[in-house]
Amino acid sequence: MTEFHYSVDADGVATITWDIPNKSMNVLSMEGLRELDAHIDSALADEAVKGVIITSGKPDFAGGMDLNVIAKMKEMAGDTPEKGLFDGLMSMHVVLRKIERAGMDPKTLKGGKPIVAALPGTALGIGLEIPLACHRIIAADNPKAKIGLPEIMVGIFPGAGGTTRLARKLGAMGAAPFLLEGKLSEPKKAKSAGIIDEVVPGDELLARAKAWVLEAKDADLVKPWDAKGYKMPGGAPYHPAGFMTFVGASAMINGKTQGVYPAAKALLSAVYEGAMVPFDTALKIEARWFTHVLMNPSSGAMIRSLFINKEALEKGANRPEVGDEKVAKLGVLGAGMMGAGIAYVAANAGIEVALIDAKQEAAEQGKSYSEGILDKGMKRGKVTEAKKAEVLGRILPTTDYSALQGCDLVVEAVFEDPKVKAEVTAKAEAAIPEDAIFATNTSTLPISDLAKASARPEQFIGIHFFSPVDKMLLVEIIRGKETGDRAVAKALDFVRQIRKTPIVVNDARFFYANRCIIPYLNEGMRMVREGVAPALVENAARLIGMPLGPLQLVDETSLDLGAKIAKATRAAMGDAYPDGDVDEIVFWMVEEGRLGRKAGAGFYAYDDKGKRQGLWTGLGEKFPPADDQPDLITVQHRLMFAQALEAVRALEEGVLTDIREGDVGAILGWGFAPWSGGPFSWLDMLGAGFAIEVCDDLEARFGARFRAPEMLREMAAQERGFYLIREASAA
Repeated sequence: MTEFHYSVDADGVATITWDIPNKSMNVLSMEGLRELDAHIDSALADEAVKGVIITSGKPDFAGGMDLNVIAKMKEMAGDTPEKGLFDGLMSMHVVLRKIERAGMDPKTLKGGKPIVAALPGTALGIGLEIPLACHRIIAADNPKAKIGLPEIMVGIFPGAGGTTRLARKLGAMGAAPFLLEGKLSEPKKAKSAGIIDEVVPGDELLARAKAWVLEAKDADLVKPWDAKGYKMPGGAPYHPAGFMTFVGASAMINGKTQGVYPAAKALLSAVYEGAMVPFDTALKIEARWFTHVLMNPSSGAMIRSLFINKEALEKGANRPEVGDEKVAKLGVLGAGMMGAGIAYVAANAGIEVALIDAKQEAAEQGKSYSEGILDKGMKRGKVTEAKKAEVLGRILPTTDYSALQGCDLVVEAVFEDPKVKAEVTAKAEAAIPEDAIFATNTSTLPISDLAKASARPEQFIGIHFFSPVDKMLLVEIIRGKETGDRAVAKALDFVRQIRKTPIVVNDARFFYANRCIIPYLNEGMRMVREGVAPALVENAARLIGMPLGPLQLVDETSLDLGAKIAKATRAAMGDAYPDGDVDEIVFWMVEEGRLGRKAGAGFYAYDDKGKRQGLWTGLGEKFPPADDQPDLITVQHRLMFAQALEAVRALEEGVLTDIREGDVGAILGWGFAPWSGGPFSWLDMLGAGFAIEVCDDLEARFGARFRAPEMLREMAAQERGFYLIREASAA
């Protein structure tokens, strides 16, 4: 399969066109790299060739390296994986350095052939690292294109020279947002930042690239870091200004990552050390640190969960074999915050929406929610007036159920009350086509029970959105006892249309996400009741990578909701209810009027603008911290195992059927320590044997909730992990 195509025109300009067959986006494979290298050799060896254009045969340039290749690099490296990885990276550096030097005399820096990157659209990861090695980068004026290096978002960093080149081109401070935050920019902003050199109309891209090749002089080909007297913008580490930059960057990284994301620290180390040595040595340092990151199990777990598994789920890895079920018209029942959010994401994805509420004023208010989001987008320059009008024009706010005629999917998002839900289900089913799918958006109520109000239970399904709908990436699809395959396919196709990530679970109390997050919240509150200092609980959670401590997360979700869930769960479970000690603190907080952020008072104190001011001092007065505080690891183990063991039980009981969904859902749904790759990846990192030892200790000290599931014990006995079993099963 040819990935790069080579041609030379009558004027002596060679064009290397990247165009992988049967793929919508170019991604670099090792075979593709070899092809690119061979074409560069051909161009440099041919005296008739005056210069080279590297471009794409697709609307976009490239989406980066094939992360499936990166994920397997260690396996391919043999008995000495670190050496194999390092050597592989250095071979990439050789190719890109060949492009950069382009045959010029190493002493005089003359005689090279100009090489220009012509980017028709998006250029990410290696898709920008290759252009950075070229002598000029020209991009088409395509506002939808994204230019950047997003590797840090999946647990690695730009390791094919992008880190070293961008830091030397922009300086450490200028490069920081693009390297450490994975910031992406449209072409004009990328030019303003200094990443690319020119932006031209799309139909002039190749002509302008050719003109530059034919007019380029020797001096145009020499990179600043190869020129005599080069000084790093903003100062190198031994320069006073540069020293302060790196001190600040180190503090910022540790503050944001709490030391649990190895890639960010390794990236900064590569820039810092590389800035003090010649460029070619800096590339070796970058390769060494990149190898260090790839050898860390965190990077492999993040790549697997946040790229490979996530992409597989979004493409329908667990979709039933049913024909196309894209949604043409959506009905949304209930125009509150959830219903309004669902209406917005659907309309923004091009779907016509009938937004129904009991009162016209409420329905109109629900539509105005979309208007508010679009107005914010306009202020940031990301939404045009025409786009706003187009999206709002797709939403019909009404009280009339006849507006549901023609809907092929209805999502009910009314109060969490079975009677209210049953009432609107009956009204909707009287108006919608017989083959329409009916979905309920609920976070706690069993789908199979709600389906009893439906005349078509096989077409009844749960679609659990997370709040706020427009920002949260995960959607949990719940299959009831009688839910049919077509309903599942419809839900999955809808989630794909609105560009979110789905997981499919079977019906059970709290489904999957809430089932796992509630033990985390409860364990945090339980420790406070026991006398563990609230600050220790919160900081222990953050130091292990949870985005929010359990007390802060309770504040965000509200304590009165927690009390409501506790009462309903106690009523359903009776004597088996396990969290009576937690209820003491929850109900007391509610009685005190401390309902969380929405009330301006919860476990934290808030100012008039709703900004957190620190933990509420009254908490310590009611539940005084004990003189003897537990060690940090014990607190972290209680918080992490409370979640992870519940995930294993969900798998054991058949609520969860795919560990990929368990890991992706945990990270996107409630932020389970993303560095770990999710609860199943985390347990695999620990090893089942060690996990059992910790569980046995926690059970002896704190109770049966930490009892290790039988599935985990069997894995420990077999010395196997969740993913090892899955891969063996797939094979």
